[in-house]
Amino acid sequence: MALKATVFKARVQLSDMDRHVYLENNLTLARHPSETDLRMMLRLLAWGMYGNERLEFTRGLCADDEPELWQKSYSDEIELWIDLGMPEETRIRKACNRAKQVVLLAYGDRAVPVWWEKNKGKFSRFENLTVWFIGAEEGEALAAMVERTMDLAITISDGEISVSGGEHYVTLTPQRFK
Repeated sequence: MALKATVFKARVQLSDMDRHVYLENNLTLARHPSETDLRMMLRLLAWGMYGNERLEFTRGLCADDEPELWQKSYSDEIELWIDLGMPEETRIRKACNRAKQVVLLAYGDRAVPVWWEKNKGKFSRFENLTVWFIGAEEGEALAAMVERTMDLAITISDGEISVSGGEHYVTLTPQRFK
């Protein structure tokens, strides 16, 4: 019998002072059985970093041809494609050809710099690609916030991201690789 996704609910208040975006949304996240708390929370963080009324979670790990989040135009064109991890250059190339803007959140510690050094030359030709890095320590602090029902506030100011919920408070400073 196949394992089913675990459903998480998050009420998120977003205050992005850098982009002048202020939203309150009730989000539903389905965590695939193979997905970690860290990866799920990074999807939520990515929603906060680029959040607007049309940014939505996709089938993610269940679909090879979809990102973790995307924003589509009213004519169904992909305006924003957000992925996580350290994908191969072929996946990034396909994403850059399909979407107006592609964002990648790489996370972890030791493997990411090696992956970046190997791929930065290839990625430099994609003008519509932005690559962010979230360190392992920051990511683990974010993952510690996971609850089945979360009430979170995400505040972004001067490139610094604060996430608070319940008794937890995490400050992240994503490093921009590209």
